[in-house]
Amino acid sequence: MSEIADAYLIAAGSVLDLVGRLEVSAAWDRPSALAEWSVGGLAGHLAAQVFLGLSRLSDDPGVDPIALDEHYRRAAWVTAEIGDEVSQNIRTGGQRDAADGHDALMTRLREATATLPAVLAAVPSDQPVLIPWQGWSLRRDDFLVTRMMEIAVHSDDLAASVGVSAPGLPDEVLGPVLSLLTRLAVRRHGQSAVLAALTRAERAPAAINAF
Repeated sequence: MSEIADAYLIAAGSVLDLVGRLEVSAAWDRPSALAEWSVGGLAGHLAAQVFLGLSRLSDDPGVDPIALDEHYRRAAWVTAEIGDEVSQNIRTGGQRDAADGHDALMTRLREATATLPAVLAAVPSDQPVLIPWQGWSLRRDDFLVTRMMEIAVHSDDLAASVGVSAPGLPDEVLGPVLSLLTRLAVRRHGQSAVLAALTRAERAPAAINAF
């Protein structure tokens, strides 16, 4: 396996730990820190980053993979508003994964994380992985970076929703995620804005969000 595949397994394990917290189970039907999301729905969306890794890597290979940054240039959800159809569909997917409750979601998560290592080992790092809801493919390791980004961001959202500390992800996970988010922030706000936000508090812009 590659370093990215190893990092993805670490990230998947962190999802299992966080979603399994009693605080998450106790707050299942309450609103989360994200508008229009319940805690359960957000937990379902977070868990889906493991399920999607397993299902996409187990499916037939894609063709003609595009670059990782091009994926985010094309994806409609990147610039969607909260009420747009693509955003509503994402929330619906999270609720669907959470529909049978916390215990059922945890059972699926345990099974998925146990199966992932063998599936990852069978797929070369540069093999195209089809993303059917987008209509294009990414190389396996680029696809895994997209899942790690989702895991890092939504783990923080879920932890904030239930009043616990977000998982401390190691450098091998955070490095590719922060590199991706930095590039996307530069594309959205410009090099000077990002550099100022990171180094010059006296002239930092109000926001350098990637999405």
